[in-house]
Amino acid sequence: MSRELRQSAPVFAALGDETRLQLLARLSAHAPASITTLTEGSSLTRQAVTKHLRVLERAGLVRSEPAGRERLFEIRRDSLDDAFEFLERMSRQWDQALARLKSFVED
Repeated sequence: MSRELRQSAPVFAALGDETRLQLLARLSAHAPASITTLTEGSSLTRQAVTKHLRVLERAGLVRSEPAGRERLFEIRRDSLDDAFEFLERMSRQWDQALARLKSFVED
């Protein structure tokens, strides 16, 4: 497996969960945010939010810094940009493969 695929797999695995996507959306609108802030107005417990944030942090999608007795979390935009670029390359490869297939079938 290529290095790029090994690096991308945890990112896409982390993004494959609806709760984590919701947390990223909340961080996108209100970053940096504490676990308390991210828990407000949701049915998630602090423990569940913490668990999901740790997954996102291990995948490199968020970072945290201590702020008094809490930690503040924010999105690592560079990691999201890398994931987007990876998907763009994959899309171009599929487009090229489909164009070759179309050319083959039509000739």
